[in-house]
Amino acid sequence: MILNQWYIVLESREVREKPVGVTRLTEKLVFWRDKSGKVHCLSDPCIHRGAALSFGECINDHVRCPFHGLEFDSTGRCVVIPANSVAKPVPENFVAHRYHTYENHGFIWIFYGDAEPGDLKPEYFDGLEKHSFHSRIDPWTTHYSRAIENQLDVAHLPFVHRKTIGRGGHTVADGPRLTWIHPKRFRVDVYNRSDDGQPAKFPDETPIKSPNTQHLDFIFPNLWQNYLTDKLRIVVAFVPVDGENSLLYLRLYQKMVTVPGLDKIFNLIFTPFNIRILHEDRRVVQTQVPKASKLDGDEMLFPADMPIVQYRRKRQELQKAK
Repeated sequence: MILNQWYIVLESREVREKPVGVTRLTEKLVFWRDKSGKVHCLSDPCIHRGAALSFGECINDHVRCPFHGLEFDSTGRCVVIPANSVAKPVPENFVAHRYHTYENHGFIWIFYGDAEPGDLKPEYFDGLEKHSFHSRIDPWTTHYSRAIENQLDVAHLPFVHRKTIGRGGHTVADGPRLTWIHPKRFRVDVYNRSDDGQPAKFPDETPIKSPNTQHLDFIFPNLWQNYLTDKLRIVVAFVPVDGENSLLYLRLYQKMVTVPGLDKIFNLIFTPFNIRILHEDRRVVQTQVPKASKLDGDEMLFPADMPIVQYRRKRQELQKAK
């Protein structure tokens, strides 16, 4: 994982009145909402005897351990040890690890690391406020980095997706052209074509596309967008579970059909197609070894893999800068 980053880890609908326990970024975490609706997150094993706080309950905006009733506030500090009496102060070292949270766009982020977040508002894609969306969660038995790289891979389309989005035999990958929008976000323009005997072009030999044409868009550490048109986009959050498992939070955003009710039908019709595409990918990606990718691995890469190389370089840079 990359430390000191904002990771999307859940959708808002997954955390309601009761504590919720999940494994994310190889750790067991507990989430709950206070009376105002704000989401909080702590390490799930109780610091007393290791019982799961997520099996407890919410009381007075705190999460209470089911084993001995210890109560923890949103900062992780234990405020009540019933066995000691409420009249006795809680020892200063009774503090659980707390994760800063942020909630917007129906997603929940946590700041994963040992530093304080300098930016309390992680980035999301612009212009989606008026789009309706339908979401699905898809489990993959692979490291989240492999799943991300698959969505940056422009050369696999005519093979993995030869019966769906890769039809046409566009096996030659000109470019691809990669543009850094800022230090933790880049855009990839795709120029796949049929093999006419001419070698693949270098990125600077490809035309510069306008901002609103189809492209791929990635925000570190785990958020990706396939910008099809201004009215139709696919967004995926690649949520790390552990070293060999991840969850893909898939969303279809659209404003092509805006009539209330019909928009939901549109989303329900097209989401299964997107899941089919993902499963074509999943079938192959889950066979890759090692499970996690790395910059200095043994793979023999070619020019069309340039977005993957750029992703790995930046990922390694952020890991070393932790």
